[in-house]
Amino acid sequence: MPVLTLLTAVLVIGFEQLVEWRYGPTGIVGLLLLTIGIKAKNPTVSSVGAVVLALLVTGPAL
Repeated sequence: MPVLTLLTAVLVIGFEQLVEWRYGPTGIVGLLLLTIGIKAKNPTVSSVGAVVLALLVTGPAL
């Protein structure tokens, strides 16, 4: 069980670092809003986070 928890933590931290490296502080804010919205079961906050991340990903294509 501790191995699974450690592996999950490493993956989450790695994903956060990837988002920060690729999309900067705005990506971290979007990811944070999405995570908080999902954990708090607040669709408004999670939708705002998802929109921020979607705009960052599709920004250069527009």
